[in-house]
Amino acid sequence: MTEISFPGLGIDPFQVNSVAFSIFGLDVAWYGVLITLGMILAFVYCSFKAKYEGIKSDDLIDLAILIIVFCIVGARLYYVIFEFGHFIAKGGTFWQNLWQTVLNIINIRDGGLAIYGGVLGGFFAALIISKRKRIRFPILLDVLVGGVLIGQIIGRWGNFMNGEAFGYETDILWRMGIKKISAGGLYSTYMEVHPTFLYESLWNLVGFVLMAVFYKKKKFHGQHFAFYLIWYGAGRAVIEALRTDSLWLFGEGTIRVSQAVGIITCIIGIVIAVFGVLKAYKGIDVWGNITSKLQKKDSK
Repeated sequence: MTEISFPGLGIDPFQVNSVAFSIFGLDVAWYGVLITLGMILAFVYCSFKAKYEGIKSDDLIDLAILIIVFCIVGARLYYVIFEFGHFIAKGGTFWQNLWQTVLNIINIRDGGLAIYGGVLGGFFAALIISKRKRIRFPILLDVLVGGVLIGQIIGRWGNFMNGEAFGYETDILWRMGIKKISAGGLYSTYMEVHPTFLYESLWNLVGFVLMAVFYKKKKFHGQHFAFYLIWYGAGRAVIEALRTDSLWLFGEGTIRVSQAVGIITCIIGIVIAVFGVLKAYKGIDVWGNITSKLQKKDSK
């Protein structure tokens, strides 16, 4: 159980529980409920954008199914790669430890999904569908990134319900008081910290609004994808500096893994944006030409 408050804003302590409800003795976590809600709303939003871009609803449904699978696998693999030591079983025979390690890796009910891995998984799912359905890849990416932001906006509140993904201790006005209470209430710890889950959720909300408002004003296909990479990458690079629970890349006190990935993501977005604007100014749809060549090569 976790007790949350916002003392600087006059919000008294209240309790949050990571478990939303139980079915036949099986706990269903708020994180899973919110992620599912985010997927549903993302699909609804993408359906409107797909219709505007002339993408068939059946193709979008096929894509949604593939994306769900690829996102889960990608998010889990990313987390496992950087936290592999956590999953290694010990104490049994070689084969017992190997089997238990495999079970630990695939047991996502205990948590351990990384958004960067999910985004990469979704990217490859979109690439596969674009080639099979003959949909121009940059257009498909523009349609999807708004849905990705919706999932991230809502998903971060799953971290809130879990009492996780917060930052360093602080005395700022909007600080969040968090008290972790052990099972049975044997002990508790209290801190006043940066609500970094809220920072990221609000940052993504602003990005989503900007993207939705200016969607039809894009100058080249892939522009909103580039905007997403820049906006999310920059925000994540800054916000991760405030967190205490993410991995260091080169050892404590250097730079966090998610910060480095965020910076790289932002740079890639800037390159795509500059390249796209320059080519759009010259009247050349380079993204479209590249996609067409990939599809022709795939059909041979």
